[in-house]
Amino acid sequence: MTVTLNDRPRNTAEFYKLGATPVYASRVDQRFSYTLYSPKNRRPDVPLSLTVVIHGTDRTNSDYCNAFAEFAEENNSLILAPLFPGGIIEPGDLHNYKFIEYHGIRYDEILLAIIDEVAESYDVTTDRFLLFGFSGGGQFAHRFFLLHPDRLTAVSVGAPGRITQIDDTRPWWLGTSDIQDKFGIQLNLDQLRSVAVQIVVGENDTETWEINNPDDTNWLDGAGAAGKTRIERANTLAANFTAHGINARVDLVPGAAHEVTKIFPAARRFFETVIGRPQAAR
Repeated sequence: MTVTLNDRPRNTAEFYKLGATPVYASRVDQRFSYTLYSPKNRRPDVPLSLTVVIHGTDRTNSDYCNAFAEFAEENNSLILAPLFPGGIIEPGDLHNYKFIEYHGIRYDEILLAIIDEVAESYDVTTDRFLLFGFSGGGQFAHRFFLLHPDRLTAVSVGAPGRITQIDDTRPWWLGTSDIQDKFGIQLNLDQLRSVAVQIVVGENDTETWEINNPDDTNWLDGAGAAGKTRIERANTLAANFTAHGINARVDLVPGAAHEVTKIFPAARRFFETVIGRPQAAR
């Protein structure tokens, strides 16, 4: 048995819980919000899995959610797309969430609180989930992975401009030497090794103006040592993870520059492989 749009209850709150939902403010901090895609043909006898998709600097979170709608229907998965607005505390700032902590705001904890809120309204398994992010979202995704591998089944890291390597000689966010002091979390290599990792980038993603900018607020001396382009930095990150026994792979997307619409299919295929449902390219 499946639940379809024709089976929607005729009250407003329940009606809008299927398919693409409205945008909801987070109860934990109403500066942040989220939208969902709940499968229209979900199986009521099986809890939904959870897939979280993190926007880039442009903050088009609804586009990310909609890009995974077909994945949701085919895999009985609830899609969660949070919105982390720019200009929080500092007018014009666009980088806040990418580095997890910003002016005392813990964006990892905001996400986990939103997940708890969603679990109150949906029959969804949230102990482990799939996580995708692109560009600034890819930065958030791989840093969340380093801090919370116990919450992830797989992570797809799309074209991060700045990377954090496992390195106990360099501070956050270049390395991980001070994460205990900064986050109250110890790096857990055993848990990191239990998560499947994809680092995905377009084969033509070679522009550097946005990621080699020492005068910007999102720069630390030493960031350029990871490589000049996003492709070079993706390979550096994968090599660092692999050297620590983490199951990481790099996928180059033919014909793609820094274009999330061309990265979405590769991320979906990766997730379907991880969960045991490989699909043909689409």
